[in-house]
Amino acid sequence: MQIMVNKKSQTKIQQTAVMLIAVTLFFVLVGLFVLSFRLSGLKNEATTLQEQNAILLVTKLSNSPEFSCGESFSGKKINCVDADKIMMLREDITKYNNFWGVADIKIRKIYPTTDGDVECTLSNYPQCNVINLIQKGVVGTYESSFVTLCRKEIKDNSFYDKCELARLMVSYKTVQ
Repeated sequence: MQIMVNKKSQTKIQQTAVMLIAVTLFFVLVGLFVLSFRLSGLKNEATTLQEQNAILLVTKLSNSPEFSCGESFSGKKINCVDADKIMMLREDITKYNNFWGVADIKIRKIYPTTDGDVECTLSNYPQCNVINLIQKGVVGTYESSFVTLCRKEIKDNSFYDKCELARLMVSYKTVQ
């Protein structure tokens, strides 16, 4: 009789152990399912966050000290980008490559119109219409804002601001 009781006890212990393992596996599988469901939306959230950052950046970039015309802080010229300043900044942009945290910054003149895209360099400036400030070669989506693109010109032995209409475009990296 004693042997029979031990076998029943061993069977009960084995059943309990199997149930504990089954319950643990069930909760692990449920946890993995919840985790994968939660992580699937993470890429979309990251892309949305980068898009919002690019929108905010493009709205305030034209009034930043690196881009703005001289009179923007007094309130006379808002959303005014100094093209001469940008061309000099473009020549030594390595210091600013990761400063704004975006994939691409470019300024495209839209009025007066020109045929085709002519990238600005020091040799062809101002007879060009696209200033590529930062190019990281990353596929991204652009957010843009209309700005006034001004540069200094000489007429009748005096300087004046020649201003044109342009788009300031900021690209952010889309998370794949």
